[in-house]
Amino acid sequence: MTHSPPLVLLRGGGDLATGVAARLWRSGFWVVVVEIAQPLAVRRLVSLAEAVYEGAVGVEDLRGRRARDAEAVRTILEQGAIPVLIDPAADSRDELTPSAIVDARMTKSAPSLPMDSAPIVVGLGPGFEAGVNVHAIVETHRGHRMGRVLWEGAAQPDTGVPDRVHGQDLDRVLRSPAAGVFEPAAEIGTLVNSGAVLARVDGVALVAAFDGALRGLLHGGMEVQAGVKVGDLDPRNDLSLCNLISDKSLAVGGGVLEALLSQLSIRQQLAASSN
Repeated sequence: MTHSPPLVLLRGGGDLATGVAARLWRSGFWVVVVEIAQPLAVRRLVSLAEAVYEGAVGVEDLRGRRARDAEAVRTILEQGAIPVLIDPAADSRDELTPSAIVDARMTKSAPSLPMDSAPIVVGLGPGFEAGVNVHAIVETHRGHRMGRVLWEGAAQPDTGVPDRVHGQDLDRVLRSPAAGVFEPAAEIGTLVNSGAVLARVDGVALVAAFDGALRGLLHGGMEVQAGVKVGDLDPRNDLSLCNLISDKSLAVGGGVLEALLSQLSIRQQLAASSN
């Protein structure tokens, strides 16, 4: 008798969620990503959410494929790829019966699903309270606690200030200069100079504040509000980083792996699927 690996429903397919998917997939789990119809991931080269737009995507050794419905999920999994399903409310959980749900959307607000949606529900970062709306939280704030699993209490609050890299913090996150239609003016995965126009929103230019590698931009044609995150500029000038899952994403993914493997039922299911 063939046993299927434990299935994890991963809400969100951005770069942080993709780090979680990488840790779980490489450890023998089946992973299904559920997304909104127009994902807002900016680091598109390392986001499984990109499969919603492209149909298929490769991130390092991972392969993501858009699934038309919950019935197509198992076929994609058996073919060695991660299904990406448009399912904002995670309604597919009733049909997929996941062993765990991981909320990796980083909305910084309380989850919409009850704790009994799966045997174990894990939330990433602010907005969750362990034992109240999720079973466990994985800390996402950089520092000594990043990647740690919390079984009670809450994650560190959102500071609104991105992690400092090579002397840059606020300017690393590219934010829309106006409300309107977003139109890229530069290409992800290229080096740009300070002052270069990276995008325009309603005719207003978004310019680079420093020299760096452009790691992310939203898709063109999307309606955005002023001040929302629309891109990512890295001051290290290393283009190889544009195609690599970040250290932070992998550390958080390691925390999720620890939380799930703390469950005897999941360990037993993994063992059965490997026999």
